[in-house]
Amino acid sequence: MSNVLVIAAHPDDEVLGCGGSIAWHTSRGDNVIVLILADGVGSRQCSDKQEKNSSEVEVRQLNAKNANKILGVKELVMLSYPDNQMDSVPLLDVVQQIECVINIHNPSVIYTHNSSDVNIDHRVVHDAVIAACRPQPGSNIRQLLFFEIPSSTEWRPPASRVMFSPNWHINITDTLAIKLEALSIYESELREFPHSRSIAAVEHLACWRGASVGLHAAEAFELGRFIRR
Repeated sequence: MSNVLVIAAHPDDEVLGCGGSIAWHTSRGDNVIVLILADGVGSRQCSDKQEKNSSEVEVRQLNAKNANKILGVKELVMLSYPDNQMDSVPLLDVVQQIECVINIHNPSVIYTHNSSDVNIDHRVVHDAVIAACRPQPGSNIRQLLFFEIPSSTEWRPPASRVMFSPNWHINITDTLAIKLEALSIYESELREFPHSRSIAAVEHLACWRGASVGLHAAEAFELGRFIRR
């Protein structure tokens, strides 16, 4: 049994990025903790913005609780960094928050965002996790995996930045249905196909990532670190 920590910028990133892998971990008895750093709605424009955003945050938080319950997550930690403005926060503050959660739960496996996403919060979280997980004598962290987020990762033009290039796959053939059930809880965040953040597109991506390595369905990651015991 392992302690697994998923560190995501916004509610629904945890499901989009590694929901099938979370369900795989929990099915085998691992303890999965999910840390979500920003509310995911604060930057949206509307009339009477403050009142509407407050209501949307509550709905998004409830959705996160329900989605992670479906995945079998042991503990969900939700913070309130500014949505799509995490680059306005001192990176050290984010690093220290992540370090605090790591110290409490002592994970051996950590999942988080890759460095190429269009969304600025994803990139800040990636950099903060790298700093918080810097190799230290006695650290229990033996694996770092960086996930992709549909409607952010693939929107990065190849000439703009180093593209997401997966070299680690997890078989989610048996847990894809659970991932899609959890994702459906975030109904307000989903779009109609052929938008890449649709149920159909997420399912197609899982099937493609699986077919790429001879499986029915998979989630793909960039391996940041792996220390064999």
